[in-house]
Amino acid sequence: MKLADKQSTLQGTQSAEKSFVPKYKGKSLVQNRLRTLLRFLPDPVLAFSLDNKVEYINPEFEKTFGWTLKEVKGKNIKFIPENMIDQTKKRMKQLLKNRSSYNFETQRYTKDGRILDILINGSILYNENNKPVGLVLVFRDLTVEKRMTKSNQIMFKISKALHHSQKLGDIIAFINKEIQKLISVEGSFILLADRSKEQLYFLSAQYRDSESEKQFKKIRFPDSQGVSGHVYKSGKPMIISDVSKCSFFLKRINKETDFITKSMLSVPLKLKNKIIGVVTVANKHHGEFDKIDMELLSMVTNTIALPIENVRIHEELHKSYKELKTLNHVKDKVINHLAHELKTPISVLGASMTLLSKKYKAEGLEIQSIKNIFARGLRNLNRILDIQYEVEDLLKNKDFKAYMILNKLVEACKDEFTVLIENETENTDILDRVIDSIEFLFGPKKNHAQSIFLDEYIPKLIEKLRPEFMHRKCLLNIQVDKVAAVHIPPEIIDKITTGIIRNAFEYTPDNSKIDIVLKNTENCSELIITDYGIGFTKKKLQLIFENYFVPPESIDYSTKNPYDFNAGGCGFDLLRIKIFSESYNFKIWIDSNRCSLIPDDNDLCPGDIDLCQSCITQNDCFNSGGTSIHIKF
Repeated sequence: MKLADKQSTLQGTQSAEKSFVPKYKGKSLVQNRLRTLLRFLPDPVLAFSLDNKVEYINPEFEKTFGWTLKEVKGKNIKFIPENMIDQTKKRMKQLLKNRSSYNFETQRYTKDGRILDILINGSILYNENNKPVGLVLVFRDLTVEKRMTKSNQIMFKISKALHHSQKLGDIIAFINKEIQKLISVEGSFILLADRSKEQLYFLSAQYRDSESEKQFKKIRFPDSQGVSGHVYKSGKPMIISDVSKCSFFLKRINKETDFITKSMLSVPLKLKNKIIGVVTVANKHHGEFDKIDMELLSMVTNTIALPIENVRIHEELHKSYKELKTLNHVKDKVINHLAHELKTPISVLGASMTLLSKKYKAEGLEIQSIKNIFARGLRNLNRILDIQYEVEDLLKNKDFKAYMILNKLVEACKDEFTVLIENETENTDILDRVIDSIEFLFGPKKNHAQSIFLDEYIPKLIEKLRPEFMHRKCLLNIQVDKVAAVHIPPEIIDKITTGIIRNAFEYTPDNSKIDIVLKNTENCSELIITDYGIGFTKKKLQLIFENYFVPPESIDYSTKNPYDFNAGGCGFDLLRIKIFSESYNFKIWIDSNRCSLIPDDNDLCPGDIDLCQSCITQNDCFNSGGTSIHIKF
């Protein structure tokens, strides 16, 4: 009922009372008539004498507050909260003075101990002599309305906090405090589920101070135990008015904390397809938990469930990222250290084997079996050294520790070295050659960009590499158009083109072919190297530029030379070229089809089209698989 309607009703009641005075001479007749009228009002009505003895309550009063007329007639209803007594006395004095009172907002107890927010309009009752004999009050229950208003305000504050905060810890305490205010409870608790351990744990406990909260954060319990466990498993809210009568209440909570639970309301934290936790409030300040409390708390949990889950996932991802970043940093340091530590002993070992080979020849002890052993050893040492150089290109922070030490040593003892060398040999340029070797093997590489005409460079490079792949029976088709110069360090273009050409030969069987094409594409120089070999599987193709690319078994290192079919390799060539592309502003991409006759990575190609039982002609192999690597400058 609207306020205007209430005032109209009350004024009508007073008018009716006055009109009845001339007709009814007894006070009791007037009161009886008033009771008849007031019985039909839709709001609670209380009529009492000046000494506060109840004369009448209507059915709506009984329904709202719980008392019956028989229980309270002739008695004083003690339903005013202590903190409202002074306010009420002051308002009653004003009513007696002004003969009426409107829109008095206050609170009153119900029979079962609940507190209602109410609005009171009141007026004085008179007898036939126009003397005041009592008062009549009309109540309006504002509890639901005020709770909803309060709920909307709190929900707005929570939504605003969720929008502006990305850290779970920053918002959970705030949300829990607002829940505590909304339901008016001693304690509010947010529990989340740890699915991997099938446990519930306290994410936040709001009731006293931070020290009290720490007691709860130490507690974990199986997600099927306690009131919260029942709510988590069932997905349904639960009110426990007296935990001492609840058989599944988790008593250890009271034992392990300084909080004494008396009553509880628990509501699940629900997402569409799962429950992620429980929100529990305990010990309502006034009265018992009711359906309104349950509905309000459910509304809050529906709002906060998804943001809490999102923030939790965000924090887990951030934590994983930090751990991965740390591991990656450690990995880089280990690789850097190993690359540096391997380079010196490998270089020394290679030089020692070369020197030993010369000694054998000088002594006339050159035997074919020994020669083969030395050749195999040097080949593998050179492969490892090549790996070291490739790893250096991949590392962002290169270590030139050995170079600095050797350089300083030579500079500090240059005169002494010169004298010692002159006493031992007539080759006085040995020290200069040693300095050049130190620079080449250990020194930082200074790459200066130059203008390179690829149409001139590619044919020269092929002729330079030809002795390396001359033993392979692969047809090399070269088509070079006139293109604009590219600006790039010669050392880098050498590594790029040599690495791709070598890979093409190592993945192409004999009697097949390799195409090298240089052309203009959209005013850019594009180099395309296509082999008609075994190709890459889709899985391996996805990993080529993103991670370590696993080459054929490294046992082939000891039996095959570079450019041999399936000779293996370290697997860094393409990754290194990708890194170069980011530094020197060119694009690289790969088109590849795996040979349909060997669809899996573990399937083997015989290495020669003539040995393949499935190929009748060369075209059968050409049309089966292959790889094209495109580089656009």
